[in-house]
Amino acid sequence: MPAQRAMSTARRVLIVEDDAHIAELMGMHLRDEGYQVVHAADGLVGIEQLEHEHWDALVLDLMLPGVDGLEICRRARAMARYTPIIITSARSSEVHRILGLELGADDYLAKPFSVLELVARVRALLRRSDALVNNARLDAGALDLDGLKIDPIARDVSLRGQPIDLTPREFDLLYFFARHPGQVFSRLELLNQVWGYRHDGYEHTVNTHINRLRLKIEVDPANPARILTVWGRGYKLSPTGAADARVTPS
Repeated sequence: MPAQRAMSTARRVLIVEDDAHIAELMGMHLRDEGYQVVHAADGLVGIEQLEHEHWDALVLDLMLPGVDGLEICRRARAMARYTPIIITSARSSEVHRILGLELGADDYLAKPFSVLELVARVRALLRRSDALVNNARLDAGALDLDGLKIDPIARDVSLRGQPIDLTPREFDLLYFFARHPGQVFSRLELLNQVWGYRHDGYEHTVNTHINRLRLKIEVDPANPARILTVWGRGYKLSPTGAADARVTPS
């Protein structure tokens, strides 16, 4: 049944898609669910809309005139505001899926796809986004792990008083680790908990983000003392920043 929302409180979805027929079909079904939908037919217009207005979700094609979808995804993840992203593309090869996810997309649908499935995935992403916000509000206070301070409300991170610039996904990954210090998580568990989906074969995106975090928060990223690799099991965050002698960094 379509959601009955007042226009002033309806979730806003930006569709960046150069195929007018596909965009119209997606827009029609999303509006039937109560979402406000705006369509941008090329990459340049999509970036302008993304940067100057607030959006609850972004549905993004990869092959676009002007600026391609991967660049738009990259720019979206450089913004302080986190916008859930679903990539839709005829580029269905694994390399494009992994690249899109590593750039920060939350989900990927290969064309042709079911518009009803797209709507369901938009709903699922928004539910997860709401849950993350609610969890942050419940946790309220900032976390401090041996000089690594994380504020879940402001989404700020500092190390020994120095601000650390993280992408939204890097923040989510670090914050998840910080809420479970010392606990070991496999790459698949991290995908499910932080990215919100379970896809075999996409674990490499976890490695990429962990390597980026290490570059930003470790004194020696090649010999990490905070985000540790537990061989055969996964990763954990050391609450003291001192490497466990039984754990070997990757």
